[in-house]
Amino acid sequence: MGRTTIIEQQQRHGRKVMAVLPIHYPKEMLTALDILAVELWGPPGPPRGPDVGRIQPYVCAIVRNALAFLAAGGADRVDGLLFPHTCDSIQGLATQAPDFGGWGKAVFRYLHPKGDERPSARRFVRRELEHLAVDLETFAGKPLRPDALRDAIELHRRIRELRLRLADRRAFLDMTDRELYTLLRRGEFLWPEDHLAELETAVAGLRDEPVQRGVPLMLTGIVPEPMAIFDAIAEAGGWVAADDYAGLGRRLLRDEPRLRDDPFDTLVDLQFAGPPCPTRTINQTRRLEHIEGELERSGAVGLVIHEVKFCEPELFDVPLIRRLMAERGTPVLYMETELEQELSGQAVTRLEAFVEMQAPVRLEVR
Repeated sequence: MGRTTIIEQQQRHGRKVMAVLPIHYPKEMLTALDILAVELWGPPGPPRGPDVGRIQPYVCAIVRNALAFLAAGGADRVDGLLFPHTCDSIQGLATQAPDFGGWGKAVFRYLHPKGDERPSARRFVRRELEHLAVDLETFAGKPLRPDALRDAIELHRRIRELRLRLADRRAFLDMTDRELYTLLRRGEFLWPEDHLAELETAVAGLRDEPVQRGVPLMLTGIVPEPMAIFDAIAEAGGWVAADDYAGLGRRLLRDEPRLRDDPFDTLVDLQFAGPPCPTRTINQTRRLEHIEGELERSGAVGLVIHEVKFCEPELFDVPLIRRLMAERGTPVLYMETELEQELSGQAVTRLEAFVEMQAPVRLEVR
């Protein structure tokens, strides 16, 4: 089923639907209030209509495409929009959305701290969560019950655990990278319990022996669009052994925070528990350590830096990542895209050449 069908299905069940801009937000809170989160990553493809001109051409394609999509009525079926404080561009879009002629949808903002965990940051995010909860209660027409929030936290914890297991054991899955990432990305719009059932089915299909896929690579970037990147890698003889995509790998937690008596304390812990991401931390040392750790853990022999053009938070880290890879002797391919629906022929050729250069190396599954 497509997103439109799922949105209509959930609305028939009495649930509200919230379109959510990338990336980090308290999804558990929405689930506890019976609000379906549908993430809006652009979408890929050329901007729709003249409304894209409301924003500067040097702003990233995720924001430009989202603006054109919203203004053209692409999200008219949802009941509201949530804008996390991911970057200045998304914050700018949050100021424009309420001004659309005839829009009339509820608009919410969520500011998460930009930095490492410290007492002031914890107090800040706690207040932001409490304020957002009050607004969402009005939107949902029901109170946020502590028991419902605890149940939602546990549900999403289980989802993350299964996603992490699939990511770590992907060499043992009888699935292509395209199939695996299609499954994982369905969590962007499915009701969480439905997504959990799909993940459980996939985990049950893990094999005892690894499935050889060729040259193991690691990918990093904001979002795997176009998804044809996985087809190109596979056709060149490679496969994705690990990823550091903001929309996927950086949402996986290897150390889950314990469930506290006050579920809001758990939500605060979760805000600081994920891998380092430039959209919510400025600690580049931790980011480099994380990338190096994932390379070593996965056995990946090359790194593909796949960025959406003009994505400033991501681009700040690229020079340091390239320097680290040079010091390690790890080959790097840098690709910049405009959030197209398909990879260009040039991009496919560069991927093929990069994989072929690493062809003598194969993954030794640990």
